[in-house]
Amino acid sequence: MGLISGYPVGAKIATNFRKNNICSKEECERLLSFTNNSGPLFIIGTVGISMFGNSTIGILLFVTHLLASICVGMIFRFWKYKKKTYLTNVTTSFDDNKNKNVSINNLGEVISESITSSISTILMIGGFIVVFSAVISILNASGITKVVVLILSPFFKMLNIDTSFINGLFTGLFEITNGINLISSVHVKSISINIVFTAFLLGFGGISVLLQVLSIISKTDLSAKPYIIGKLLHGCLSAFYTYIFMNVFPFINFDLH
Repeated sequence: MGLISGYPVGAKIATNFRKNNICSKEECERLLSFTNNSGPLFIIGTVGISMFGNSTIGILLFVTHLLASICVGMIFRFWKYKKKTYLTNVTTSFDDNKNKNVSINNLGEVISESITSSISTILMIGGFIVVFSAVISILNASGITKVVVLILSPFFKMLNIDTSFINGLFTGLFEITNGINLISSVHVKSISINIVFTAFLLGFGGISVLLQVLSIISKTDLSAKPYIIGKLLHGCLSAFYTYIFMNVFPFINFDLH
């Protein structure tokens, strides 16, 4: 569901598992590390087709995003593997409803709760996007973004990377949609750099998504540490796989020669 529906559905479902006493604390933290992902509609539709104007780029980004997610899950299989929190130790406000079965009699109630939960999540996501769009505007207007560009420019020049990417990367660390849009609009012959940076931001998710997850897990005993480490690892692996794919398979190399 995390891969199909996008941020932050994976984290919400994993948290519900913990609230309903289905999984232990360690199991849910492992789930958090790799199940909260960007969805195919956003990656292929918005990023690939709308921003880059190429569905193949979107498919490539989704495949590498998926592979990186699986790898993160395999790595976090060892997260606190010697420690076990027993399910009986958890008490939540959901305890009265955790054994409820869906039947014709309560079908309306279940659907109503699902709709209410979905609307609440949508409003939360929209609210975070609006807030961080405002934050990004403040950073740009105050000149902080220009200062960051000046500081990082020598490093990017040393790596022979266009400094125009700095603004997009800095923005994407806060909110990925605005950041990826800026990165996709940078016109360079080596468009593979645009795609690799985009893959990293899609995997990392940005501070906006991080705060969404923190708000979701705030009423549980789950730690955000595995999620933060997992998303950083996810971003790096996504970028790495994307780079490898474009160099191994010539038909998905979009560089202009």
